[in-house]
Amino acid sequence: MIWEGTQIPLIGPQGIFKPKVLPEIPLTITTSPESPYRDEYNPSDQYLLYKYRGTDPDHRDNKGLRAAMIKNVPLIYFFGIVPGKYMPVWPVYIIGDDPAHLTFKVAVDEKMQGQDGSPMKKSYRVRDSSIEDPKRRYLTIQTRHRLHQQQFRERVLRAYQEQCAMCRLRHSELLEAVHIIPDAEPSGDPIIKNGIALCNLHHTAFDRFVLGIRPDYVIHVREDILKEKDGPVLLHGLQNLNDQKIQLPHSQENYPDPSRLEVRYQKFKSFAA
Repeated sequence: MIWEGTQIPLIGPQGIFKPKVLPEIPLTITTSPESPYRDEYNPSDQYLLYKYRGTDPDHRDNKGLRAAMIKNVPLIYFFGIVPGKYMPVWPVYIIGDDPAHLTFKVAVDEKMQGQDGSPMKKSYRVRDSSIEDPKRRYLTIQTRHRLHQQQFRERVLRAYQEQCAMCRLRHSELLEAVHIIPDAEPSGDPIIKNGIALCNLHHTAFDRFVLGIRPDYVIHVREDILKEKDGPVLLHGLQNLNDQKIQLPHSQENYPDPSRLEVRYQKFKSFAA
């Protein structure tokens, strides 16, 4: 970022970053994929929880975030998706401080715009943090969900070497990270072992139970689909996959969870019956 002719970095080696040009308040907060600090959310109100720098509440970085809360100053939040890749969220506000648990409470807000639709540079929404704000909470929940889904996608695609596990298509813009157990269900965690990298076609076929994957990683195409005759796409895109094994990640710890595949395969069998 360039400010008054000076290049200002946005991310530093520590999670709470204050460039030298700022006198007191940090500019950004960052969650690294490899960070020892585990940032979570408060289950009671769904706001983000950001860990202190260290354990001293009076560390200068913690005092800086406390000042941002008191003065209601917006920050930029960089969420680590995978090593070397971050998603920026702006503006976020520190709306709570919990020294007993060494955490700050963080809310996402909407960008303020002028009458011409351009972002306002010097005017920010001022709110009383002690008052419940449904819009901020909604935006925070939606942002957290989007960030975690993007993190899930990046990690799954990397585990599968950026290719479809069924047809080995390598165009990332046509690839998706597919949940074995949907994320709305109890075992639908956004983790690699609950994911498979599939292209658009095979993602849809998997979701619609046109095909299933057994716990031994073998693909089974629905019987009625195998009997159809409808050109080369059906033949090469679906029918020829029957009894083939999916392409697995290099690391065995990233293999699809057989127990989750079994649950999903039983649903497939009920549709195929």
